[in-house]
Amino acid sequence: MKRIIGVNSNCYHGYSIEEALEGIHKAGFHYVELTATKGWTEHVFPTQTFSYLLGLKKKMQELSIIPFALSGHCNLMDRERMKDFAENIELARFFGCQYIVSSVGEAHLEDKETAGNDILAANIKSVIPLLEDADMTLVLEIHGAHCNGKILKEIVDLIASDYVRINYDTANAIFYGGVKPEEDMQNCKDEIAYMHLKDKRGGQQEWDFPALGKGTVNFPKIFENLENNKNACPFSIEIEFTKEGPKDIAEVNQAVLDSYQYLREKGFDI
Repeated sequence: MKRIIGVNSNCYHGYSIEEALEGIHKAGFHYVELTATKGWTEHVFPTQTFSYLLGLKKKMQELSIIPFALSGHCNLMDRERMKDFAENIELARFFGCQYIVSSVGEAHLEDKETAGNDILAANIKSVIPLLEDADMTLVLEIHGAHCNGKILKEIVDLIASDYVRINYDTANAIFYGGVKPEEDMQNCKDEIAYMHLKDKRGGQQEWDFPALGKGTVNFPKIFENLENNKNACPFSIEIEFTKEGPKDIAEVNQAVLDSYQYLREKGFDI
């Protein structure tokens, strides 16, 4: 089944977007999920100059890398953060992205506001006209308190828009939810429109996310489920290493290459 397979630039947390693009290109990938996560990885950001953003566009064209998604995490429960999220949608549109990724709460900042599903749905509905105009899909990520497919399906069903679907993060489902992703994904199989392929080692709350195939996530079963469900959603590879991080950029580049080789061995055309 043909699908987009790219790399989340967050794999290069602590390094520049230029270094990330070079590493992704050298590994053999042609798609990137750009990261605009406030307070964590601001590889691209609405406050950067137009000239700089144009330069990044040109660099990606030179490397034959397509920016198909933008990771623009904001606390969608906080009405005040919806303005920031709207700017991230416009940034994603500038790069020609088809998808914008966000967790329900903040990804790496403390949530200033929490809210029930009704308020959350109303906040998200406020940006649907922007999504429609850009022909872009918001994919809500398994993350934090919203830690499994059943929870996110309830939210997506309440919003009831084709422009709002689920980003199933295979390791977050374990780390935050304590579930087996190959089983839990079946609870929301029709709403999965995007997938963070992320491996996991160690105990549930142990921060250890290595290259694909180096951990315990049952990717063969996950791939089988997607095939059986006729789901050709894009894959975005995310490698977050341990809390200590990678020792150098060479380790990041090797992990990205190892992930490329793992997927090729599983029969994927990249």
